Amino acid sequence: MPTFTEPPMPPRHAQQQTAERDPDFAAWARGFGMISHGPVTQACIARLLERHAHTPEHRREWLTKLMAADRLANMGMWLVAHMTYGQRVRLDGKPLDAADFKQRPEGHTGGTLNMVPAYVGYLTANSLSRLTRSWMMGQGHCVAAIDAINVLVDNMGPAHHERYSLSDEGLTRLVNDFYHCAVDPTGHPASPLGSHVNPHTAGGMSEGGYLGFAGLQYVHMPLAHQHLVAFLSDGAFEEQRGSDWMPRWWRAEDSGPVVPVMIANGRRIDQRTTMSQSGGTHWFEEHLILNGFAPLTIDGRDPAAFAWAILSAEAELAEQVYALEAGHGRYPLRLPYVIAETVKGYGFPGAGTNAAHNLPLDGNPALDETARRQFNEGAAALHVPLEELRRAVAQLNDHATSQRPKERDHDLATAVVPTPSMPEIPAFTQGELISPMAAIDDMFCRLVEANPELRVRVGNPDEMRSNRLNQTLDLLKHRVTDPEPGVAESLHGSVITALNEEAVVSAALGNKQGLNLVASYEAFAVKMLGAMRQEIIFARHQREAGREPGWLSVPLLASSHTWENGKNEQSHQDPTLCEAWLGEMDDVAPTLFPVDAPSAVHALQRLYASRGRVAVAVVPKNPVPVVLSAEQAQHLITDGILALSTAQDARIQLFAIGAYQLIEMQRAQSRLQQAGIPTSLFVIQEPGKLREARDEREADATLGESRLSQLVTDCHARVFLAHCRPEALCGVLRPLDTGGGTRFLGYRNRGGTLDVFGMLYANRATWAHVLEAVSEVAKLKLEQLLDEPERQALAGEGDPEALR
Repeated sequence: MPTFTEPPMPPRHAQQQTAERDPDFAAWARGFGMISHGPVTQACIARLLERHAHTPEHRREWLTKLMAADRLANMGMWLVAHMTYGQRVRLDGKPLDAADFKQRPEGHTGGTLNMVPAYVGYLTANSLSRLTRSWMMGQGHCVAAIDAINVLVDNMGPAHHERYSLSDEGLTRLVNDFYHCAVDPTGHPASPLGSHVNPHTAGGMSEGGYLGFAGLQYVHMPLAHQHLVAFLSDGAFEEQRGSDWMPRWWRAEDSGPVVPVMIANGRRIDQRTTMSQSGGTHWFEEHLILNGFAPLTIDGRDPAAFAWAILSAEAELAEQVYALEAGHGRYPLRLPYVIAETVKGYGFPGAGTNAAHNLPLDGNPALDETARRQFNEGAAALHVPLEELRRAVAQLNDHATSQRPKERDHDLATAVVPTPSMPEIPAFTQGELISPMAAIDDMFCRLVEANPELRVRVGNPDEMRSNRLNQTLDLLKHRVTDPEPGVAESLHGSVITALNEEAVVSAALGNKQGLNLVASYEAFAVKMLGAMRQEIIFARHQREAGREPGWLSVPLLASSHTWENGKNEQSHQDPTLCEAWLGEMDDVAPTLFPVDAPSAVHALQRLYASRGRVAVAVVPKNPVPVVLSAEQAQHLITDGILALSTAQDARIQLFAIGAYQLIEMQRAQSRLQQAGIPTSLFVIQEPGKLREARDEREADATLGESRLSQLVTDCHARVFLAHCRPEALCGVLRPLDTGGGTRFLGYRNRGGTLDVFGMLYANRATWAHVLEAVSEVAKLKLEQLLDEPERQALAGEGDPEALR
């Protein structure tokens, strides 16, 4: 099985002849500071020059850029060390005194030092090829490497540009802002630097705080004309399974070249990585080959090795695509995968130890003379005189002459997806039994067909037909490498299917330039939570930084849900995801409970017209009655709550959250009306709209006290019946809680192999249980509302069938 590997090392006399014939090559080959170029890397660069630098002038230009990269990498590591330990920067390189150091140093220093040559290599590859690639970094805690280099090369966003510069004063402010931890009067961090990638990080797209998700997203990110370099880590490789499948999903027809680059330093926080314990990168190479990659192992301490690997990996992938187009080969192609072997914290004292993860020195330089000496000696080995650094930066900053954007403005960081054309929503007949999931299915297919320019990804952890998305599957098909006849499969399908919730949701979240949908059994969708939360946090911070997210909002349909999944055991009956999502900020993370087909399709259409939001929609797959008109559905979307019927001087108000809950509430209301008790019935689709806003941004998405009081008149007695656990809902709906006059009913952690009624009864959530709560808060006698068999069933002393 072929694998893309480094060229063999040339004989020593051949290297000597190259150096003798080319003094520029010899000057680069000598290395600089802590950067050295091993024989294999020298051979790689020699072949790269032979292939691309065809004139002496061009060859000299490339070698000058490579020498510039050495200097930039040294000073990047120098500045990273200062960000961890220093509170003063001296660009003249003079030793720092005790007063120049932080009393409480902080930083993920080891991994950050390892990222410096990687990011410099990425910049160098861009400069050599005159092409600005996109980048992302899964190990977001290494952000100081990106921020440090960006300051040195003047590749900064507005917030950093206002505060930092290549001067003693500008860099001193940078190191003091790092882990500053102060809060401004509005409650936001006072410093634009973060412990992880944030929206002020030039070119940053993802926090990288949830390790492993970058490895699941990168292959779904670039469009066919875009290039992406994804920096990953050997520690994160342990975090989420599914990154092994990326060759299964990549197609040249709809995705540009992707180059995953793993920084393999062999250590996590306090011990070796599992990979290191299993046999190191040799074991990982074999693992990659078995999973369809072409591993490429390089010296992770050398920026030239990274530059060569990026350019060579893209060339190798392009050759495979050309062969495929010529009729040779087949998918999956062998995606190149760069393994950058290094020592954690290389370039500074303490490298290779557990301490290198955070604070590599034995002590605090502000307090300990030995640690201070170690710091100054380590910094001196990395220091580059200012004018020499400026010349190096000028060599790599060729954006104007090559007419390419700065790395802060790479394609994926600046993409804005056009608002999609919306298909007309069909009319529904009131009272008709329709599956809300089937209605969404029809609407989504017409949305896809109306917007052929948008790449589509549907995240599906299996059971797509069970969730009633039949038309979507037939139209878009499972993406596979060997389609099975008679099955909805295609080489270029848009449905990413795997029994791995993290992997499939990442396919949709990674496709930020397209149209996305995710559907899952509700109980298992909770495994998607971390990936979803990372996206909405970053999107919200982008808005706060003045960078409006450009991606279309993503719905996650939680179906085959708690109340209709009774045929399975209690493991399949879990509303945890919607409860957790109710805790997020409603402006970016709405939680929806549509009650019928109109409310479901109108809600999704409104969502697709918005940006930077991830919504959880709990949607029934089984047919339920159409209750709302199109106009009512629109009002429900706007306000999150709708009065289905109001009674003058109502003695009780009923609130339904969920489709099956509405059915029970309607039955309860009917019994109350028979008893002559004036009752109002409301449906709540988006509880978060009714909450007390937690900041100004969420206030824009919530109703506020004035509007809520217009929609819901005063009434002391209120009963809520919820799809989820009632405890999770109480705090959200506190503005409607009257205290002793309010009861919340819902899921009580009871289940088993039951039907819908059995689930409702087991959780004391039937219409009769609603009436029991009504009798308590409205001071009614239960005998007025229920007959004897019903009361006995309610008390657990009679046949539950009396309540069916």
